[in-house]
Amino acid sequence: MAVVVWKKLPTVLLSDELLDKAYRRANKAKDSVEDTDRLFRTRKQMIRMIQSASDVLDATLKSYVAKWPSLDKQSEFDRSLIDASVGCDEFRHHLSNLQWAANQTMAIAKKYEQQIQRMMNIDSMHQRRREAYGRISSIIDQVNPSLLWLNRARDQLRELPSIDTSEPCIVVAGSPNVGKSALIGVLSSNEPEVAGYPFTTKQLHVGHFEHRRRVYQMVDTPGLLDRPMEDRNNIEMQAIVALENIGSIVLFLLDPAEHGGTSMESQENLLAEVAELLPQTPLIVVDGKADLLNIDTGVNPVSGHLCISATEGYGIEQLREELVARIGADDVGDPLLLPEGWHRSDR
Repeated sequence: MAVVVWKKLPTVLLSDELLDKAYRRANKAKDSVEDTDRLFRTRKQMIRMIQSASDVLDATLKSYVAKWPSLDKQSEFDRSLIDASVGCDEFRHHLSNLQWAANQTMAIAKKYEQQIQRMMNIDSMHQRRREAYGRISSIIDQVNPSLLWLNRARDQLRELPSIDTSEPCIVVAGSPNVGKSALIGVLSSNEPEVAGYPFTTKQLHVGHFEHRRRVYQMVDTPGLLDRPMEDRNNIEMQAIVALENIGSIVLFLLDPAEHGGTSMESQENLLAEVAELLPQTPLIVVDGKADLLNIDTGVNPVSGHLCISATEGYGIEQLREELVARIGADDVGDPLLLPEGWHRSDR
């Protein structure tokens, strides 16, 4: 399944900008027509102008449709992001309006080209070309609300994270202020992406690290998995369901020192709730802030959990190895075969 790079969504021209672009191109096309006979030259010019204008509009509108992601080809997680951000029904409606406008523009152009082809009067040719322009302009003006909507939606969608559902994804959960974002930052090979998140007023942190050329994604979900069920709305619950489809494993981070302000009782209640919300996703529980517990590395002797410190770097590599092993993305039954989706170097 293709990864949507939201930041690459194109700018959408409004109706007056589209028509100006099309008719300027048409005027240039007219000037390239050569014929010594005035009647034939005018006929060719009028037809060329209508053809050029309609081709520009058709190509531009269809390029918007093609460059915006098809909902049918997206993961449930991405569809949930779109629905929460701008609405899937609206998304489909406005893109279909552009497809309709492109088809109508070409149909109008074809009709008037055929009429002009049979004419022997120069003034009538000019009149038909103006009529064609008027009808085409009317079609484009009709879809201007959709062009406006897509422009606004583009600004919102560009803030969404890009998550590859074909690669392993680690969902990082835990109570507020337990150090989830710091952990993602220290595990990541590069600076984690901070993206707008339509389900809450907070932000989504997405980090990546590589193991044997496979990319492991880490997603911090503030406001989704760090608060009680009764505080979640329907859109958030939809997102939680979607997480089941991208999560290879849930990493639940505890703060035994209660430095973040949440009691261990509340954290353990949330842990039980997350396990219930994502029953099909493997779960690994990690104790964070080992430096505050005076534990250097390894396992917390009290809880038996792997113990780490993002600030001091304790246990980070051990955690990385544990995640890779538990996910098992590179496990193979046949030693002569590479794992499915495993990256090969170009030679």
